[in-house]
Amino acid sequence: MKKSELEARIKEGSLIPFLGMGVFKETKTEEGEQLPFDSDSMILRLNGGRAMSPRLMYEYSRAAMSLEQRKGRPFIEQMTHHIFTAKPYPIPEVYVWLKTLMPHYVVDLNLDDSLLKLYADVDHFLITGVSRIMAGYDRFIVYMYTSSTKAYHRVEKEMLNPMIPILFKPLGCTVPEKSFIISDADFVDWLTEAMGGYALPPFLKTFKNEKSYLFLGIDFDRDTYRMVANEVTLGLDGGYLVNDKKEMSKKEEKFLTSHKIEKLETSLESFLKGA
Repeated sequence: MKKSELEARIKEGSLIPFLGMGVFKETKTEEGEQLPFDSDSMILRLNGGRAMSPRLMYEYSRAAMSLEQRKGRPFIEQMTHHIFTAKPYPIPEVYVWLKTLMPHYVVDLNLDDSLLKLYADVDHFLITGVSRIMAGYDRFIVYMYTSSTKAYHRVEKEMLNPMIPILFKPLGCTVPEKSFIISDADFVDWLTEAMGGYALPPFLKTFKNEKSYLFLGIDFDRDTYRMVANEVTLGLDGGYLVNDKKEMSKKEEKFLTSHKIEKLETSLESFLKGA
């Protein structure tokens, strides 16, 4: 599949970009500090640059849960927010590329606001995931962004429609309200309600059906991301994966096969450059 063909499908809306942490691999702050681009680098940033025990280093959600238990929920939320807001950094190349396409629907697992900056001059909907809330079962918030006022405001889920772009950030975001799904307890709650049908607005449940996905910078080696992707893309019509992994685990291969996802033999950097 040629890049130009993928771009054409993204523009027409049959292929949905689905972004993960790997898109930050080449991104550093203006002071030269690397943005987290995988589980290990996320753990190191959350823990002040220090490694944790092998059991906790297995996946950043475990490490985040341990830090939350020891230091409290406000600490892990503030630390996550600090990582992506304290120091300026350029928008990762994948978002620069998407700016040329302006997809009508995007799924972004990253916690920062890079995706939102692309649509700053365009009215759009933003859906952010939430967890461990007491009011109802829904694990999402729907916002409407008005380009003339440069502001988001909450709207009822019934207002969601395909007339303007839809940006879906299932794991939360730094804006418009700081909210992250990052620890084990967050993911367990979100996934439990997702399996009950409460992680996506009703409109999105049908709108996403029979769409294909272009997974960029996603690592499917851990159960958590596989489960999140499975719930968000239920009803998918196959897709493609671009990441920098040269060898896939058996779990990854099984997931890709069962979802009819083809791994393209190219690095993310080469893909973006058109190779």
